[in-house]
Formats: sequence, C-alpha cells, structure tokens
Amino acid sequence: MDIKKLIGETTEYDKKQSVEIQRPKSWLKSVSAFANGDGGYLIFGIADDGTVVGLPDAEKDAEAISERIKARMDPIPEFFLSFEEEGDKTLIILKINKGEETPYYYSGDGALETFVRVGNESVKATATEQKRLVMRGKNSTFDSQVSSYSAEDFAFTKLRARYKKWTGKSFEDKDMISFGLVEASGKLTNAGALLADDSPIRWSRVFCTRWNGLNKSGGTFDALDDAEFAGSLIYLLENGEEFIKRNCRKMWRKTSNSREEMPEYVERSYHEVLINALAHRDYLVNGSEVHIDIFDDRMEIYSPGGMADGIAIQDRDPLSVPSTRRNPLLADIFERLGYMERKGSGFGKIIDAYEFQVNYTEDKKPYFRSDRAGFVAIMPNLNYDVPQGVLQGDPQDVPQDGTIDERIIALIIKDSSISTEQMAAFIGVSAKTIKRHIKKMNNIKYVGSGYSGHWEIDE
Repeated sequence: MDIKKLIGETTEYDKKQSVEIQRPKSWLKSVSAFANGDGGYLIFGIADDGTVVGLPDAEKDAEAISERIKARMDPIPEFFLSFEEEGDKTLIILKINKGEETPYYYSGDGALETFVRVGNESVKATATEQKRLVMRGKNSTFDSQVSSYSAEDFAFTKLRARYKKWTGKSFEDKDMISFGLVEASGKLTNAGALLADDSPIRWSRVFCTRWNGLNKSGGTFDALDDAEFAGSLIYLLENGEEFIKRNCRKMWRKTSNSREEMPEYVERSYHEVLINALAHRDYLVNGSEVHIDIFDDRMEIYSPGGMADGIAIQDRDPLSVPSTRRNPLLADIFERLGYMERKGSGFGKIIDAYEFQVNYTEDKKPYFRSDRAGFVAIMPNLNYDVPQGVLQGDPQDVPQDGTIDERIIALIIKDSSISTEQMAAFIGVSAKTIKRHIKKMNNIKYVGSGYSGHWEIDE
C-alpha cells in the first residue's frame, strides 16, 4: 500500500506516532468516530508532521490494538489490521469499516462515550447526534417514526390541494398509509405530523426577516419586514416563498429591440434552497427553526443540522456531493408532490439558475456553509452595486444633473417604490450616501414596510 496515495485519496484518516497502550482513548475515539461515520483509517508510525518514524515492535502493537478494541469498544466494529513497510520502517494500518450497529461506544473510566468526526477531528457526540446514531442503528429515521398523534384529529387540506394540482387526482385516505403518513394503528408518523395543516411539531417553523443593511444591525430600523410561520411544511414553503417575493424586486434594462429582466434573486434557486431546508433539516434539533434572512446584498437561508454525512460543505465541491437524505420519507413525498427530484441535483440547480441570469457575474455565485449545528445557503443579490444607469422603469425623463437631493426627488416621482440601492445605482453614489441624504430630507418619507411599501413626498 502506498501511504502517500492512501492519505491523498482518503478523506477520513488519522495518523499516530505510536500505539499508546496506557492511553487507548487517544486513538480509540477515532475508531468510534469512524465506525459511527463512513469508516476510515488509523495509521500508526507517522508523526504529526508526516514524518515516517515506524514502530519498533509492530507485531506486539498490532496485538495490543486488537485487544484494546475488543475490550473497550461496544459493540465491536468491523476492523482490519495490516503492516506496511516504508524503507526500513514498519507501519500499522488499521481500517475501520462503516458500522451498521451505531452508536459505537468507547468504554473507559466508568463511562460510555461515543464520538463523531468533525472536520479532521474525532469529538464527543452531542445528545442530538447520539439520538441520530441510535436511529441509524435501528435502521430508522425521524420522519418514519410513529408519533403519539391520531390521524383523525388532523386535517390535510394543503397536502390534498397540492396533490390535486400536481397530479390531477384526488388524495384518498388510503394514500395516507401508502405515503407513509399514517400507520395501520391510525397514528401519524412524524412525516404525517409535519404535513398536517396544524402541525403539532411546534419547532417546525420558518422565521423570515428583511434586514435594513448588510447585517442584523444595519440601520435606524433593524428590520424592514418580518414574519413567522408555523404549520404544514407545504404552508411553510408557500409562505416562505411569498415573503421572499414580497421583499425582492426585478430591475430591467433596454436592449436594441426589447428589454432584459434583472431579478435580485432567482426564484428557481431560492425555491430549491427552501425545499431542501424543509425536507432535509434535522428535526431532532427542537430548539431551532428554518430562517430566511434577506440583507441588502444577499439572502441567507439557514436550516438546523449540518450535512447528513458530517463533512462541512465548504470543504468539498458542492456539485460532486452525493445525495444523502436525512428524511427519506419526506423527500419521497416532496418528489411525489412535484417539489423536488430524487436524483439529488439540488446544488447544481441552485448555481445553474444563477449563472443563466443576464446580470450574473462570478462574484455573485451562490455558496454554502455548514457545521455540526446547521447549514446555510447564501445567495447574493444580483442587482447589488449594479452599474450606473440600470433602473426599473424608463429613466429617460429623470434629470442627469442637479444635486443628489434633487435627483432623489426626481427618481421617487418617477417610481415611488424605488429602492435606495436603485437610486444609488442610477445617481452613481453608494447606497449609504443615499440613505444619509434621505435621513436629512424632511419632505420625503417611506410608508409601509419592506418592498411592499412606497415613498411619499410632502409638497
């Protein structure tokens, strides 16, 4: 085995200079984490800086490794030991296969601990991560578990209406069982509870905010518009998208014989992001909810729970990430309702839809971040800092000279719903400058909230 090739091709591995017999937890925690994850390798005989130091008695160390795993791990994961010669140095390669009986515990000091991989470290699993491992060990998922709620106590008008619209067929009571929403006992599964009109899973909510500025404390009024939604996942999806549309605008520019529309955000992209946020979020995290945060220059959609395989999305190519469904039953239902596809091309759709826009530039490409707690999709505002002269409506009769205050008034007369960013783009100054001037102008005011509001001029 080529060690350099192994390290170059394996995303999950740890290297240890020696086999610490008296401190087995120092390396057994990685055995636990690999078995709880997608498997991995432990390479003994390599220093932290990558120097091959070898093991003086590799056969004795191999016996000790095998003995410690069998004595300290519960259950015992599937593992393989092999020797590798590097010059006159002998290394031990410990391969840990992905476990099917999770969680895999380390037993020591009178306690049981289980570990997971976070980046290139093996860390103690949180209570939520342990619950997730227990379900995986039972070949179960949150959405398929039977709840304590009776189906007869809940209505599914949103689900029935969407199914009728998409398929042209009526959603029958028998479909509740075939879709996995109701068990034969009459109890709802968690998927059924999430899709009920008045969902009893109270932490299944969407919080929406249109912030004033580039962060959450960016102006005189921190929020220009906000809303909270609870209920069926279909209701959350519809109202989340409606909030986004209410707080987004389309600009356009003239061409020789027509005009080109220039949306701030791409509907196909944010639809895909919101669908994934609802279908793939970690519903074991019951102290959080999906968030839609719209700033001047970007939109962020946050979903509780990181990547299902535990690897941070920013450390990999999103276009090559394999499809892993945390809630396969919900994903299947969303596919049947026409909201998503089974082949897992979500990241590609989000990015491709942006690249197709006429006002797209490489620095406006959507990107993603994740950690143990959550996943965030960031979609830049395509019209933020657009070139001077781009304006919603026909700017021909707006004066090209005069003071900034005079031109602000002229733009408002032309379009009472114009944004400060659009004013800035047409006048050729920053949005911050426009806001500073408006703050000093006593004869204009903004009525309403968000993009549903408008400017009024006091004659």
